[in-house]
Amino acid sequence: MLSAHTLGCIRGERRLFAGIDLAVEPGQCLHVRGENGVGKTSLLRILAGLAAPAEGSVAWRGQPVARVVDDYHQNLLFLGHHNALKEDLTALENLMFAAGLDGATLTEDEATGALRRFGLRGREDLPVRCLSAGQKRRVLLARLLTRKAPLWILDEPFAALDTGAVQALADLIAEHLAIGGMTVMTSHQAIPLNNVRSLQL
Repeated sequence: MLSAHTLGCIRGERRLFAGIDLAVEPGQCLHVRGENGVGKTSLLRILAGLAAPAEGSVAWRGQPVARVVDDYHQNLLFLGHHNALKEDLTALENLMFAAGLDGATLTEDEATGALRRFGLRGREDLPVRCLSAGQKRRVLLARLLTRKAPLWILDEPFAALDTGAVQALADLIAEHLAIGGMTVMTSHQAIPLNNVRSLQL
C-alpha cells in the first residue's frame, strides 16, 4: 500500500497545498484533480520520491519511503507529463534503453509487441523525432507493458492521445488494477474506468 500523511508543498513563497492524506491499496486507482497550478504534478513528484514535501510523509507498505527507497523504486513506475524520450533513438531503442536503466530484462519481441499494442506498428524503427506528439506519448506509455511494477504514478497519461489510444490505455490500467496493481494519476479528462476515487486539490 502507498500512503501519505499531512503532506504539504511550498513552491517559492507560495503554498500549493497542505494537510493531504491519502492511501492507495492493491486494485485501487486514485485520480488527483484540480485546476492548473494547484500542485497536482508536485504531489505526484513527492509521491514518487522525486521531491521532498514541506511537511508530512510518504510510506510504502507501512514503512517511510526514506527507509525502503530501493525497494520502493523497484516497485514504482513514474511517467511524467513531458516525454522522457531520446529523440535520436527509435521507438524500439527507447524502450530497450529504458529497460536497461531499470535493470529489467526485455526482449526486442516484447518491446515490439508493446509498441504495436499502442498502435505503433510500422513505426518501431523510426527515430522518435519523426513521430507526432501523440505517437511519442504512445512510445512512453508502452513502458507500462514492459516495466513490471505494481505502482504506477502517471501525470496526465491521456494527454495528446486520440480516442483509440485513450481506450487502449484505459483497458491497460483496468488490467493492471485487476491483478492487484495500484495507480495514481492526474487527468483533466474524465477517466473511462470504474471504481476510481478522486482527490481534489
